[in-house]
Amino acid sequence: MADPGYTLPVWVAAAARAALGQLLAEPFLPRPLLRLDPVASASDPAALTPVPVEAAALLEPGRALAMARCDPGDGLDLTRNLLIWVELSWLDPAPSGDWLLLEAGEGVGIHADSGALCLSAFARELLELNLAPLLPPGRGLRLRLTLPAGRSLAARTSNAAFGVVDGLALIGTQAEVQRSAAPDQLAAVRAELARRAAAPGGCPDLVLVIGENGLDLAPRLGLPAALLLKAGNWLGPALVAAAEQGVQRLLLFGYQGKLIKLAGGIFHTHHHLADGRREVLTALAALQGIPGPQLAALHGAASVDAALLELAAWDAAAADRLRAAVAVAVEERSAAYLARYGQERMQVGALLFDRRRQPVTVGPRGEQLLEALRRPVAEAPSEPEI
Repeated sequence: MADPGYTLPVWVAAAARAALGQLLAEPFLPRPLLRLDPVASASDPAALTPVPVEAAALLEPGRALAMARCDPGDGLDLTRNLLIWVELSWLDPAPSGDWLLLEAGEGVGIHADSGALCLSAFARELLELNLAPLLPPGRGLRLRLTLPAGRSLAARTSNAAFGVVDGLALIGTQAEVQRSAAPDQLAAVRAELARRAAAPGGCPDLVLVIGENGLDLAPRLGLPAALLLKAGNWLGPALVAAAEQGVQRLLLFGYQGKLIKLAGGIFHTHHHLADGRREVLTALAALQGIPGPQLAALHGAASVDAALLELAAWDAAAADRLRAAVAVAVEERSAAYLARYGQERMQVGALLFDRRRQPVTVGPRGEQLLEALRRPVAEAPSEPEI
């Protein structure tokens, strides 16, 4: 039976576990057992999953190297066959108690502003779950990650526009790969909505995100993780399914270059199926009275972000008005889509962020929902201004 497709953080954790085995003088295991579910009981053998690695060796006393090769399963994924090197060495824990020091080697994405390795909370948690229980007392670990092909692969992504440079980021939020454009992704969304609706109290509120960046950013704005659901590109059917399961208030939370498609009535947002972003942006700009030369520049821009930044350089107020018009159009077209399926009662708001992962505009209904759904300030992390 083939292994399921796993996200990049799982393969990194597998290589790290194999390298730690070498530091501990264990026999090499080609399929080390990993805990992939942070909430599963550590004592439950069923919670351990074998994940293959390619090799591991002790380089010198106290220093080991292991290699794994990423297998994201069926479907298109640029991390397929990506070679992963994890080098581990012993480290005295920091006075703060931090026992795991992560370093970015070649091909690993870092935040341009801080130089820190770019990884999700799930990626770090996965490493801690699988390494901490095996550490001898008083020991810490220095982990240096290298992705030999990471820099060239990152050039095919929008990482740099999000402030991540030099390679691929570890931003997975779960173990198994979800197919954002495949039918099984929509089935998973519907199943999760049904599960939430069946829980005590039902599922009156929902924050629908498209991808990993939304999952990572939303809690930083104070939106409870329990309300988040990743819809992938199936936004239209996901909206209808949410309404059918009793959701009363839904906040669409996503990158402006994706959600702008909804403003044009495109409710499956994968670029292989439909685009229309330039046309939608230019039409909305024309309705705002923006003159011809600027309309031509908007239509010819490489991305929605680039178009709006160029417009802001000409007239910042005009760019703000256009962003606001996009958010309003997303909300209005979403309401019209729901009405087509007899689901007018669900409120839909929109919050859009840019490739720097900064919120840039929120619709009038979205502003109300954001205020209603976010945690009290005392409980939430620091919140960027919108």
